[in-house]
Amino acid sequence: MNDKTPVHILLGLLFVVVLFHIGVIFKAIPNEIVWGGRLTNDSEMRTFEAISILVNLFLGLLLSMKADWIKFKFKEKTINIILWIFLVLFVLNTFGNLFANSNFEKLFAVLTSVFAFLIWKILKQKNFNDRK
Repeated sequence: MNDKTPVHILLGLLFVVVLFHIGVIFKAIPNEIVWGGRLTNDSEMRTFEAISILVNLFLGLLLSMKADWIKFKFKEKTINIILWIFLVLFVLNTFGNLFANSNFEKLFAVLTSVFAFLIWKILKQKNFNDRK
């Protein structure tokens, strides 16, 4: 796997996930299938979905920094620490999704485990930006 292939895949998945959350906000996707079906009103749904979108966009920004595609950049160590935090969150979220009430949400365990695996691949690469 090319050193930046996991970044490309993750960014593509993030794009789809952000579109999914936008679909929930605009009610093209029922909000009963997200957040464990615990959202009680539209205001709560919009807040949670906006936070989800921002977190996903932040992860995309970090991945772009890691791949040296943008000039503004956190220090490499900071990027790696935050990516490790995301890795832990995705692993925990995978287990949470496995024990969800709805089968649809259980399917997200596959997605979150793929996210965790790809982030792990990125973090394990030595000299990420020095390879051709």
